Amino acid sequence: MGRFVIDHIGDGTQVWKRAGAVYEGEWKQNVRDGYGVLSKLRPSMNEYVKVYSGTWRNGKKEGFGTYFYSSSARYEGEWVENKRSGWGRMNYENGEVYEGEWLKDKRHGQGVLWLVNENRYEGSWKEGKKHGHGCFFYANRGQLYEGFWVDDVPRCGTVCDYDWKHAHTPPLYPIPPVMLQDVQSVLVEGRGRFCASRED
Repeated sequence: MGRFVIDHIGDGTQVWKRAGAVYEGEWKQNVRDGYGVLSKLRPSMNEYVKVYSGTWRNGKKEGFGTYFYSSSARYEGEWVENKRSGWGRMNYENGEVYEGEWLKDKRHGQGVLWLVNENRYEGSWKEGKKHGHGCFFYANRGQLYEGFWVDDVPRCGTVCDYDWKHAHTPPLYPIPPVMLQDVQSVLVEGRGRFCASRED
């Protein structure tokens, strides 16, 4: 299993030789509890690489900490029972960045997702998908969608231009202004009908 060394204040080091892992930090009743760093052996380089740095509770990641998935992907934020829950920022390997609320390892609540092409989504999430009110900024063509989302799909909203003349690939013509007398009432009615149809 490995060796364990602990000093008089509750700090200690555990080495798992077979698993190739090392934990250095605080302990309570023989489990990781408090602040500590978990490292794992990278065989290709024959050295230990930091995997998680942060707080623990009853042997699980709990509180605030940083988890390193790779050299370019990491999560920094809150944890509950080994899962990303609360507020946090995730840098993905493909260059995307999400900052906002999490629940059980999924984007859930309010948050912002920045895509590699500079487009971004700001709004509500549910179980990892865009859900509820949100805005999607199409920076590449200078347009904005604002409205209601369901399971990652825009269902009821408006599209307008914003700084489209300076976009990378702007549309040939600007979007004409909406001539409805009360745009919001139409959107509210449309959203209500859609929600009612989902409940049937």
